[in-house]
Amino acid sequence: MLTPSSFAELADLLNDRYRRYACLAFIDGDPIQVPHGFSNKHDIEISALFAATFAWGSRKSIVNSARKLMGIMVNKPYEFVMNFSKADEHALHGFVHRTFSSADAIEFVYVLRHIYTHLGGLEQVFTKGYRQKQLVHDAIQAYRDVFMECGVPARTLRHVPNVAAGAAAKRINMFLRWMVRPATEGVDFGLWRTIPTSALLIPLDLHTGRIARKLGLLQRKNDDFKAVNELTEALRKFDPADPVKYDYALFGLSLHEKF
Repeated sequence: MLTPSSFAELADLLNDRYRRYACLAFIDGDPIQVPHGFSNKHDIEISALFAATFAWGSRKSIVNSARKLMGIMVNKPYEFVMNFSKADEHALHGFVHRTFSSADAIEFVYVLRHIYTHLGGLEQVFTKGYRQKQLVHDAIQAYRDVFMECGVPARTLRHVPNVAAGAAAKRINMFLRWMVRPATEGVDFGLWRTIPTSALLIPLDLHTGRIARKLGLLQRKNDDFKAVNELTEALRKFDPADPVKYDYALFGLSLHEKF
């Protein structure tokens, strides 16, 4: 439990680092630079989803893989997805990012085509899940449900978080931050107004978890969905309307300051 004085000091630290790192300079070297190369909403969504899905390993390799995939799609990801057929699968042969293979890329494209053709798009899929109980947990589960309904193989389903089984879902929570948080700082996009920033969950990984524990914001030892909820609730005490903005602070303290 933080004392009032330490709470005030921590609030000052988090807000200062949020202001320092939530700026245009953040985009350089970060996977979010990939969707920033597009202006059409659906192009941004699809490129962002792939960039976020690839977000493990070095940031440079993530960006390179996402850009390579966008190049295969002739930098028209929405058009590529909507026109994709068996005859186009060869274009993705040979693509790989770590354990994400060309077969996984093909499955993802077919699922995205289904989402945009029959379900109203990515925003509608996540929003429909969210509106069940106003929980991002259910939004992420709804996204996974679509993959399961489409019958994707187990190897591909590994790249879609299973929050029902306790997954932290770092990459999808990051994707949602990109889509939902306003473009005020010039980093996130603010494309989706159907899910409030107050409902977002922190993208928790090894680095943000380590910093959060050092600051006394997180007690749980495992980086799982329970830890995501615990940390997000702690951050809501500093800004109930936009707790995930402190993702910038935690990230900056880890990457740039070796806190």
